[in-house]
Amino acid sequence: MEIDHKIVGARLREARKSRGFTLMQLSDLSGIALSTISKAERGDIALTYDKFAALAHALGVDFDTMFGKDERAATGSIEPSLTRSGEQMTYNTPLYEYGMIANDLTGKRMVPMRGRIRARSLEEFPDFIRHSGEEFLFVLYGELELRFETGAAYSLSRGDSLYFDSAVGHVYISIGDEDAEVLVCCLDVDPRRSPEVL
Repeated sequence: MEIDHKIVGARLREARKSRGFTLMQLSDLSGIALSTISKAERGDIALTYDKFAALAHALGVDFDTMFGKDERAATGSIEPSLTRSGEQMTYNTPLYEYGMIANDLTGKRMVPMRGRIRARSLEEFPDFIRHSGEEFLFVLYGELELRFETGAAYSLSRGDSLYFDSAVGHVYISIGDEDAEVLVCCLDVDPRRSPEVL
């Protein structure tokens, strides 16, 4: 099930307004350009993970709330959350497809995703992607290269994995004949966030 960018944009706008933030205030808090937030709220553009993370931090919400799931808070003992193959909600961007896993469980510390990597070159990215925390990548299918702003690069094939500091700028690039498919788990360790929120 694909997530409609206009619906996500409306939820973003609703979260912003419910907190009494103007576009300029949210821009200042998140570090995301006002024009980008405005376009995202209208559903004109898809946001990358780092921009979503910055906006979620500024608004004090998690990804699952932005994608419209009813809150089922992860407090105390966590009830199992089953995501069947092919049933995860997907959020499409020009370079990546994000398949949100355990999307019905809000307040979790990890953000697990199944991704399809469409990007084929570094030149397709306006900048490296950076967000607070740690990231684990496992290649399900295909081949990809993970490039860092430090100049480091790792080529990975099916079954390979990499764990890294996601605050260091990085991009995923498919280098095989077909799009690579990956399992990614992000853990937000931003000290400004409470454990109950993303």
